[in-house]
Amino acid sequence: IRGKAGKEIVGTVGLYTRILFPRGVDWLMSRPPFPEIRQAFLAGVAGDVLEVGFGTGLNLPYYPDGIRTLTAVDPNPGMNSLAQKRIKHSPVTVKSYVLNGEQLPMSDNSFDTVVSTWTLCSIRNVEQALGEIRRVLKPDGRFFFIEHGLSDEPKVRRWQHLLTPFQKIYADGCHLNRDIPKIIEGQGLTIVQFEQFYLDGAPKSQGCMYRGVAAKSDGPGISSLGTAAPLSTTHKGGPQA
Repeated sequence: IRGKAGKEIVGTVGLYTRILFPRGVDWLMSRPPFPEIRQAFLAGVAGDVLEVGFGTGLNLPYYPDGIRTLTAVDPNPGMNSLAQKRIKHSPVTVKSYVLNGEQLPMSDNSFDTVVSTWTLCSIRNVEQALGEIRRVLKPDGRFFFIEHGLSDEPKVRRWQHLLTPFQKIYADGCHLNRDIPKIIEGQGLTIVQFEQFYLDGAPKSQGCMYRGVAAKSDGPGISSLGTAAPLSTTHKGGPQA
């Protein structure tokens, strides 16, 4: 894009991505039932923790007291700016970096836990990011994830495929139609706990949620945990679209 018109387009996109979108996400994702979901989900997190897609820091109040360190990465400076306000008033010491999850500077086998909440939907090269997550996890580490993605209902899937091009525009690259469990297990991770559910009150196309824990497929903890816990699917939520 060249010329004055091109600069105006780039400027508008930058304004939306760095200022308006972070504030909209912060407002939406801080409303019920998200706080309750975060609190229950993060209760099992321990040790040295990396959060990929830290956003505005909405998970921060729900990390248990027992974690040793928290390292946070997010590529959006606007998200990071809002997150700093929460970091400042948090009892947890946070090392925060503005960078994407596809090229992490951390050493191999660095973290006991990696956390991702509503993040894998929007990473451009999600397979590469998951490869990085696997790389920085300790051999017996755990990957905790809550994501939204592809439904197992054909009618809902059709709506998701139809709406994703528009979703990517106004939701900063977010995909409604990624098969998150399949993508995770395609990158050398094994899902050991898993639940699929629809978010109450949300359209099914946007409210199909995955919650689970994964480990390195060749890690020492796999034999003790066995295969994934039975799939629990709660068919709630709003209309199909």
